[in-house]
Amino acid sequence: MSSVGNAVTRRGRKGVDGWRWAGRIFLLIMVLYTALPMAWMLLTSIKSGFAATQFPPQWWPSEPTLASYQKLLDPQNSVGQDFLRFFWNSFFVSTVTTALAVAVAVPAAYAFSRFRFPGRQFLFFSVLLRNMFPAVIFLVPLFILMRWLGLVNTHGSLILTYLTFGLPLAIWLLKGFYDNIPVQLEQAARIDGATRFQAFLLIVMPLSVPGIIATAIYSFIGAWNEYIYAATFLTKNDQLTLPVGIQRFFSENTTDFPGLMAASFLMSVPVVVLFLVLQKYFVRALTEGAVKH
Repeated sequence: MSSVGNAVTRRGRKGVDGWRWAGRIFLLIMVLYTALPMAWMLLTSIKSGFAATQFPPQWWPSEPTLASYQKLLDPQNSVGQDFLRFFWNSFFVSTVTTALAVAVAVPAAYAFSRFRFPGRQFLFFSVLLRNMFPAVIFLVPLFILMRWLGLVNTHGSLILTYLTFGLPLAIWLLKGFYDNIPVQLEQAARIDGATRFQAFLLIVMPLSVPGIIATAIYSFIGAWNEYIYAATFLTKNDQLTLPVGIQRFFSENTTDFPGLMAASFLMSVPVVVLFLVLQKYFVRALTEGAVKH
């Protein structure tokens, strides 16, 4: 019986090891699938204009150059001025959207998690109802609304629109996080003389930092990468954001591929750095907000 049991155990371990190696291979394939476009974009950005249009294309440029980056980051030429202005516009819109999304989502999610009031479940699921429809459906109604409010060609139109799309998921994410914070901690603080707001500020807020950071990351990335509404609401050159502004590297007859790839790479850097620095909080918020203790 012992030898049979050991054989079964060995076969079980081999099966587990096989699945582990299959998972590792799958993850390696996914990493290559996502990393190769970034590598191609970076290598194309350091090519000359002629080398970028050669066919068949070469992975490593024969004469690497940083001319495209120098042109984009030089405020003395028109291309650099436009790029830096677009970069600042995207940063401003994304930062303000993130700050407002967190400021609204935190109390809203806490109210849904802690308070019981008539229509609570209906209101909560109606908040998520908007995510059932593609964003393009709301394009014309929102444009009419923004024109009526006089916000076309202003960053305020984008901030309000991004809040409309980002808040539902932000509230849902934070509510799941608050549900897993024991209410007894707040009750103990209330017994010690703290008000509800003090208990929320001193007890709940420090424990919900990972969820708040995850919400901020989601809001920032969504606003930073959005194209459709920015292209519709903004027509003035000094108001454009990066996703719309990098179209300027396309023309009727030619395309500045190294400049386009350099601009795209620089645009991806803030998001990648933000996610790499804060990813542990993001993963923790997703796991703790999704699992009910």
